[in-house]
Amino acid sequence: MSNAVWGGGRFVVDDAQPGQVVTPEDFTEEQKLLAETVRAFVERDIKPRDAEIEKLDYELTVQLMRKAGEIGLLGADVPEAYGGLGLDKSSTTLLAETLSPASSFALSVGAHTGIGTLPLVFFGTPEHKKRWLPRLATGELLAAYCLTEPGSGSDALGARTTATLAEDGQHYLLNGSKLYITNAGFADLFIVYAKVDGAHFSAFIVERDTPGFTIGPEERKMGIKGSSTRPLFFEDARVPVDQLLGEVGKGHLIAFNILNIGRFKLAAGCLGGMKEAIQLASSYSNQRKQFGKSISSFPLIAAKLADMNTLAYVTESMVYRTAGLIDESLSQVQSEGADGGIQAAKAIAEYALECSINKVFASEAMDAVVDEGVQIHGGCGYIQEYKIERLYRDSRINRIFEGTNEINRLLIPATLLKRALKGELPLIERAQALQRELLNPSSLSASASTPLARQIAILSSLKKVFLMTGGLAVQKHGLRLEREQEIVAALADAMIEMYALESAVLRARKQSERSQADSPNNLIDMTTLFAEEAVEKAGQRARTILAALEKGESLKLQLSVLKRLLRFEPVDLFALRKRISARVISAESYVGL
Repeated sequence: MSNAVWGGGRFVVDDAQPGQVVTPEDFTEEQKLLAETVRAFVERDIKPRDAEIEKLDYELTVQLMRKAGEIGLLGADVPEAYGGLGLDKSSTTLLAETLSPASSFALSVGAHTGIGTLPLVFFGTPEHKKRWLPRLATGELLAAYCLTEPGSGSDALGARTTATLAEDGQHYLLNGSKLYITNAGFADLFIVYAKVDGAHFSAFIVERDTPGFTIGPEERKMGIKGSSTRPLFFEDARVPVDQLLGEVGKGHLIAFNILNIGRFKLAAGCLGGMKEAIQLASSYSNQRKQFGKSISSFPLIAAKLADMNTLAYVTESMVYRTAGLIDESLSQVQSEGADGGIQAAKAIAEYALECSINKVFASEAMDAVVDEGVQIHGGCGYIQEYKIERLYRDSRINRIFEGTNEINRLLIPATLLKRALKGELPLIERAQALQRELLNPSSLSASASTPLARQIAILSSLKKVFLMTGGLAVQKHGLRLEREQEIVAALADAMIEMYALESAVLRARKQSERSQADSPNNLIDMTTLFAEEAVEKAGQRARTILAALEKGESLKLQLSVLKRLLRFEPVDLFALRKRISARVISAESYVGL
């Protein structure tokens, strides 16, 4: 893939080409082998002890994490120079997805390898890396990430934990507390954020045996019960000055960019959870008999499986597309240079908007999938003996983790607008050009010359609707638009749907071009189903936005333009769902191609 001229948010104003996206069909044999190694590890070492892990057995979790370290799983993101595998993000994303059926254990590993280890990978000094990365890669040391406080969750910069230089000039004294810290019960190394002199937001590497540092009791959680979640307390905790991570006052560069990776990796975990739920639900639907036949033969059950599979397919398309974009961005960074951390931060921040999109879409898609999975199981879905019950409970945290979905929705349009105001995106120019086009509109009917022509036309219309409504919102509210949270969230949903549909379309086009005579019918069917439903949602959403922005004759004019933009004859969605579900029911698993 070559994306040298592409950039974050570009999908809003330009059309990407199939060659610019990474898809699961591009996996190499080496990547597939890595995934199979993780899959075998989960089946052999994790699932047989799942009940023990869920009882929060620290010793067992640590033992199993060190086994994961032996097969390279903990060092996937760690450079080879420091004992890791140094894999690209596409590969580590595949590993995160494959590990997902390990449930709470997968969360423990993800917190360690992602937000726990990556701050050192990207922002640690050479001494930090030599001292800690090799042991983090093997699991000799385990890590935790400590940002949230009792009074600051989404408002991370509102943290009250302080760091003051001690009289000896060799230590910082940390005072304050942290809340909901994953892996706190057994972690050895903590990435802690505090304000130097109560003002300069900074990051510190804190070891477990640091004097003045204590750990509170386990939280009693709704789900992910096999993961450790505890508060932390600092009372003049003495942290050596050489354990400052990055620069004083630059902690936000570390915190927010590591959160970007965390959001994106969370989406990969949700994808794995969706696939597991589809496998459980399709298998159960074939086994469960009612009125003398399997419930999978009932159209309403089959339709649920089709929708579940389609959501997983779209999520998969987005996740690996984004992994490829981040890989391309990071490939241009000299991470070992003096400013390697800053370069890495900029490379990751380039796709911050897409990371938020992945997080919101995947977490809500997983909730929808596991909810339908419970419904297909009927009363059994409410019983703890069945894994789908756990998936339902465990899924709920994903909409809160790594910045709530509400916060991420506000960030998505705000980030796009900031990039436009900096001249990094021709957003305003495209919106103005669209206004001129709408004054002299041409026919918007889609050609049927190719299998994906209609879906491409729908995507084009969604982009125009966004530019129309977003342009009007900016004209009316200017920079005060951020105060109109309902409008901003609706615009975010439009962007999320555009990115999701474009990712699905590009993947289907890429595979169609690759297969030539043999069209990837399932990809096309699922892309079509998602596109048709996106049109309906876009119309309702845009009408709501326009009603908040315009009144009287002006509103009528805008609504007539909207009607023309979204004028597509309906297709038979019942038939689409029957074709998709037949494949899922036959395979008793998620079906991509």
